[in-house]
Amino acid sequence: MPLPRPSGSGASRRTFVAAAGASGLAALLAACGGSGSGGKGSSGSGAGGHGTPLGSTADIPEGGGKIFTDAKVVVTQPAKGEFKAFTSVCTHAGCQVAGVSGGTINCACHGSKFSIEDGSVKHAPATSPLEEFELKITGDTIKLA
Repeated sequence: MPLPRPSGSGASRRTFVAAAGASGLAALLAACGGSGSGGKGSSGSGAGGHGTPLGSTADIPEGGGKIFTDAKVVVTQPAKGEFKAFTSVCTHAGCQVAGVSGGTINCACHGSKFSIEDGSVKHAPATSPLEEFELKITGDTIKLA
């Protein structure tokens, strides 16, 4: 976004500095902000493509989960036989989440924690939930739908 330039027609140094600061703040918030443009089932956060095999249901512990780093997806099993998938990119600052334990998906960068059931924020600083993806289970193979 071009910044206004001070001129002799009433623009002041203060106006110029304020506009530059607002522009920089907008860029910073866009880079560190929300969870992407997609909603449930979309792959707007860089998750692997539709039909991408992730792993086996045997790889996902009940009450826990597994991170598929290359696909940028974390798959959880909140209850026996119930599988959920979320982006593995933290909504706070864009770090990859580091692990799944104690019923939460955990980001080591700043301590954010998300529910394994619905991706909702359980511990700040994140304020937005993890984006959820649809899964297709064929036999014991887990794929993104």
